[in-house]
Amino acid sequence: MEENSNMTAERSLEIITEQIERSRQMVAKDTGLTLYVAGLCTMGMAIFIGLCIYFSGNAAFYLLYIALPILIYLADRYAKRNKPKVPASFVGTMVDKTWKTFGIFIFLFFVFVFLYNSLMVRMESPEVYARLQISPFRIILLLMGMAITINGYTLKSRWMVWCGIIGGIGGFIWESFYVTQTIVGRLYSYLNETYIGITHGLIPGIMIAVFAFIGLTLPGIKLKNKQSL
Repeated sequence: MEENSNMTAERSLEIITEQIERSRQMVAKDTGLTLYVAGLCTMGMAIFIGLCIYFSGNAAFYLLYIALPILIYLADRYAKRNKPKVPASFVGTMVDKTWKTFGIFIFLFFVFVFLYNSLMVRMESPEVYARLQISPFRIILLLMGMAITINGYTLKSRWMVWCGIIGGIGGFIWESFYVTQTIVGRLYSYLNETYIGITHGLIPGIMIAVFAFIGLTLPGIKLKNKQSL
């Protein structure tokens, strides 16, 4: 009788363990799918905006990034339309809040830069404006690198940590010393639409797409394929 009770207790423990493991796998796949969708949307938006600026020479297409959170939300809802709701987890919550925090900071910073530059271009001469204007791209790269690094620690991914550190700091230094503008400026005039399209559209779009692939798409694939959290 006692032996049967022990067997029953062991079996109950096995069932509970299996249920917990299945729940963890569901959470991993759900979080991974969200990151994967967000990565694809960000990559697509970055390339699309980069091409629009490249062909038009108009940097106002940057404003399309404001629609990115809505696009990600709708795409994520569509991808999960037939999937059951899963419970929250520490890893999923940390990853989600990291990117939400990044999005809030970037959105508010972008709005401030847009208003500031719009005001300066009306109040100051072109020579003064060229010195006073704020270039947001270097800050975006730095914050993206920080978000990727934090996600790397959360997911216990060393390669992701190093990609975030090297990419974020390297991209910030690259933009701070105007490396892209210097290289492209040797080929085109600073007033040429091709110069504007490459320096303000094509190359930034490619860099953001690469960051999104490393920071969102790859972790999404990793979590979707992860057996436990």
